Amino acid sequence: MLHGYGGHILRADLTSGQIRREKSDPQFMLDVIGGRGLNSTRLYQELKRDIDPLSPENMLLIGVGPLTGTLLPASAFMTLSGKSPMTGILGDSAAGGHFGAEIKQAGYDQIVMTGRSPNPCYLLIADDHVEIRDASHLWGLDIWQTTAAIRQDLNDNAIQIAAIGPAGENLVKYATVACNNSRMCGRTGMGCLFGSKHLKAVAVRGRGRLTVADPPGFLELCREMDQRIMVHPEYEKRNALGSTLLMKALNGIGILPTNHFQQGLCEYVDLVSGERLAEKYKVKNKSCYNCNLHCSRYYLTRELEAEGPEFETLCSFTSRIGNDDLEFGLKMNAFLNRMGLDSLSTGETIGWAMECVEKGLLTNDDFDGLDFTWGNCQTVEKLLDMIIRREGIGNVFAEGTRSLAQHFGKGTDEYAFHVKGLDMICGDPRGIKAFGLTYAIASRGGDHLRAEPFFELTERYDEAEKRWGIREIADRLADKGKAVLVEHTERQALLTDCLTMCKNIGLSMDVLDFDIASRLLKAGTGLKFSPENVDQALKGVIIKDRKMNIDFGITSADDTLPKRFTHEPLKEGASKGQVVPVDRMVKEYYEVKGWDKHGVPRD
Repeated sequence: MLHGYGGHILRADLTSGQIRREKSDPQFMLDVIGGRGLNSTRLYQELKRDIDPLSPENMLLIGVGPLTGTLLPASAFMTLSGKSPMTGILGDSAAGGHFGAEIKQAGYDQIVMTGRSPNPCYLLIADDHVEIRDASHLWGLDIWQTTAAIRQDLNDNAIQIAAIGPAGENLVKYATVACNNSRMCGRTGMGCLFGSKHLKAVAVRGRGRLTVADPPGFLELCREMDQRIMVHPEYEKRNALGSTLLMKALNGIGILPTNHFQQGLCEYVDLVSGERLAEKYKVKNKSCYNCNLHCSRYYLTRELEAEGPEFETLCSFTSRIGNDDLEFGLKMNAFLNRMGLDSLSTGETIGWAMECVEKGLLTNDDFDGLDFTWGNCQTVEKLLDMIIRREGIGNVFAEGTRSLAQHFGKGTDEYAFHVKGLDMICGDPRGIKAFGLTYAIASRGGDHLRAEPFFELTERYDEAEKRWGIREIADRLADKGKAVLVEHTERQALLTDCLTMCKNIGLSMDVLDFDIASRLLKAGTGLKFSPENVDQALKGVIIKDRKMNIDFGITSADDTLPKRFTHEPLKEGASKGQVVPVDRMVKEYYEVKGWDKHGVPRD
């Protein structure tokens, strides 16, 4: 008996309607662990590299980890993977909530979907019973409406649903997939991939029981993890504010993107902060499956009620675009979640347009007469509708910032802030050097979650010297040793994704290390996991990701940052005068990895 794991791989060909189940291979799982590692390896082995991401030949994978749905806290995540419609390279995105745990309880470690349904459909999974159902009546509905309609059709309010909205149906390249209405697989256009397959949703009901190999030992380790979380010095603040605490925290060190990264200080931050959100609008906390850090928020405004937002959405629709109206930011959070749009990519396209107009490169006439002055909320609302429907200039915005800038042939190098086609997050790398390196080398593009080297913000110099022999690793403004930190946290980030554990807890709070992870895996699965073979598995997946991206056309020239962050020093605040020496840092990263000078793995 395979403990911990669901025990099966589910394959669904949406073109033919053929469905089959395969048993999970224990030896294979030892080599990939699960979750993102399982998905990446499956793509590496089976995906044809030269396919169009929107073609039926693209694969759409849902992976969960060996400990998802168990007593391990914060282990409720799942990962979607495929060739990204937005970037044309490796794409994946993760979300929490309850959907991942339901997949495990239904008996599956991975769902592999190929082909394209001739008509709108959704995949229904109820333990051993799996069918492709007609979704014509759902096409055109938003995500909240879709979730409610499927539950009503099935007379089951507990069924877990991952769904797309109109943006995914219309193949907006940065469309999202939502679990529990508001837990978003936001990055790399996985909602667009759903839409390209005419797949409106995946609905799962699992009534199975998970087993672990060593119940007493596993329980004791889970209690240790609970304790690590509860005694963490940031527990209370993270519980109260979630990731929105970063609004004031990043502003305090001068790296809160304001007016499209032109400043790192926002003078009205108190009006749009997580603290103000909690004080004025939050009515209760929410959490994912089996998590003791209830970091999400349910809020009420004069117009609506919804869950969220996370920091990236809050920043993207306030300071990043010059808006000081918090209620508008909260309204956009709910709207994006219903329609299925990635807030980061949407916010970057808007910020790019606003700066291009400000600098005189383009005019409002270039944008169907929309007034792209900073903080113009009416323009933002109109534009979002146009993007979702791919109407007028919205059709160009729907392709993402890289394509948008190329369409106009202006502002491509100066103001289009993406890496490898994926728009950058809301953290100015000039004041957080390891994060800057992470954005540059991340396998899915301009992303912090591939490593999230939060340690550089801690000023724990003695611990840095003890762990890595380099005190400067704990200094966010130093670049020395950051390649070592990024290489370490890259494996740690992948580890959380393989277990499908929340990175905010496992990685940012630094409570999951390779030792306790291997003990959890061994006690949970009964397989011979050790720190050494866990580390070997993680390194193997990272190499597969890199080789796959090289096949997609990525070279060392793509491991870089936009010029603003390498050549324009910040002008004020605690990060004044800083830029990112990205070329030197990337070179050091290749050396730490043991890759050649072109970023090609030697093994």
